[in-house]
Amino acid sequence: DPSFSATLQNKRIALVFFENSTRTRFSFDIAARHLGGSTLSFSASGSSVSKGESLGDTIRNLEAMQVDAFVLRHASSGAADFIAGITAKTIINAGDGSHEHPTQALLDTFTIFEELGAGQVDGMTVTMLGDLKYGRTVHSLARLLTLFNVRLNYVSPDILPMPEDVIAEVQASGTPQASFTSLEEVLPESDVVYVTRVQKERFADEKEYEKVRGSYVISPETLKIAKEDMIVMHPLPRVNEIHASVDDDPRAAYFRQMANGMYIRMALLA
Repeated sequence: DPSFSATLQNKRIALVFFENSTRTRFSFDIAARHLGGSTLSFSASGSSVSKGESLGDTIRNLEAMQVDAFVLRHASSGAADFIAGITAKTIINAGDGSHEHPTQALLDTFTIFEELGAGQVDGMTVTMLGDLKYGRTVHSLARLLTLFNVRLNYVSPDILPMPEDVIAEVQASGTPQASFTSLEEVLPESDVVYVTRVQKERFADEKEYEKVRGSYVISPETLKIAKEDMIVMHPLPRVNEIHASVDDDPRAAYFRQMANGMYIRMALLA
């Protein structure tokens, strides 16, 4: 809609990314430009952060450049909350360590609505698969889905379970949830399978990573026991969790999911 093209006119959005990003960073950048805004792109490498500048000072310096909002990604859990305490500008959390990724949860829920129909969400079963301990996307999504009448399944290696604080919050909401180590046990009943990457960068011990990195792999053979009208999602990037041969299956929703990110982030910025 052309009427939106001036929504962010004369607004400057700082994209402050202390961790690598492709989809999130570019979708926020394009979203701001579609709305008539401009962006200031910041990465830790090549900046004064490499000289020891603190996160707080980095934000204060950018604020002095008449930035109107910050999109922040940082390796420390709680970084966005910390920054919100030192600036009156809008802060959007684009991922803080292994804690949360709230804008991803919004685009994921929107994708489920688009793919399955808003009226189909109540009563569905969402199975989250892979690295549930460090996977911030599933932490946010589990919390958001408690607003709906759904059942949550967690499938992970023993050393990568869903964190206890997330489980406690889901339990307090009354949302049914259960943990498993076998995907085959719950796949036939799943309406959504949300696959996560085992994140090498979150492991202090590479040997521990090597033990679990190939724990679950989705292939055409895997999906033979899945519903015909279910969907497979993934926040991307994928490594080896989903075979490329699955991409042609109409149930593979992850690239459509990625495209939805720009629209959700346009809505947030607007």
